[in-house]
Amino acid sequence: MRDMAPLDTLGRPLKALRISVTDRCNFRCGYCMPKEVFGPDYAFLPREALLTFEEITRLTRVFIGLGVAKVRLTGGEPLLRRELPALVRMLAGLPGLEDLALTSNGVLLPDLAPALRAAGLRRVTVSLDTLRPDRFQALSDTDLPLARVLAGIDAARAAGFGPLKLNCVLQRGVNDDEILDLAAFARDGGHSLRFIEFMDVGTTNGWRMGAVVPAAEVQAILHARWPLEPLPPDQDAVAREWRYRDGKGDVGLIASVTAPFCRGCDRARLSADGHLYTCLFAGQGLDLLGFLRGGHSDADLASLVASHWKRRADRYSEVRRSETPGLPRVEMSHIGG
Repeated sequence: MRDMAPLDTLGRPLKALRISVTDRCNFRCGYCMPKEVFGPDYAFLPREALLTFEEITRLTRVFIGLGVAKVRLTGGEPLLRRELPALVRMLAGLPGLEDLALTSNGVLLPDLAPALRAAGLRRVTVSLDTLRPDRFQALSDTDLPLARVLAGIDAARAAGFGPLKLNCVLQRGVNDDEILDLAAFARDGGHSLRFIEFMDVGTTNGWRMGAVVPAAEVQAILHARWPLEPLPPDQDAVAREWRYRDGKGDVGLIASVTAPFCRGCDRARLSADGHLYTCLFAGQGLDLLGFLRGGHSDADLASLVASHWKRRADRYSEVRRSETPGLPRVEMSHIGG
């Protein structure tokens, strides 16, 4: 079926799918789920509104038929979804799926990493914005300690998920003084660290351009401490990869604000309630869950998704202006970043 692979209005194919399995999280990070918005009274999705594992698997099979080769499970915090290894096992068995990964805050990995590995999960990415316990408590706005995240990283590595990817969202005046500390941690642990520019995802994270730490600045700081050399560009990767000349691993820089990569974006995003979003900054999604539960065939679903992708013209980061951060956008916790 891959000969049906659609191209959008800018000639971009559909190659990757990010699937949110829950809109819940055990952190309240300010750039994603600030507590003043996602407080005790916040109405999360009821279970019946979520895609079932069977529905996720069916939709993924349809997306594979349209060209998707890589799937990443996200949330909220995906490990909060009950029996997640069962879903991993179902997806890992789909013909044509070349890569199955997961992004997590790491807290529940000590309990789940072995089962996820046994079920067929191939890669794990852990979010790590600081190595300072007090700062971690402030940034995550949770009573869970940093030690739980670090234990999760160790557990994932012990389960066979090495080298792990670590994601760090940098913010000016918040954690940009830890660039070298975080890089040293990753180098010493054999992890692959990616620094991500702070983005105006959603409408609740208080984004401002002054809080962005440009990737070029980060590269200069790292290079001055440990000389870097560029790795060959990966057409399917959003990070610009660099290798440490001393042989101690690599580092990725995601310059989604200062050097947008919209023209190469091949990702679709599926929310936990079954809506398809063709951009991280989209305002509206296409309701696949309703269509799915309406009794339509896989061929009907494939036709609907292909038609929607062919109309895709998203390039938000290329057209970002002073007024665009005020436009309606889906919250990151809803589609997993």
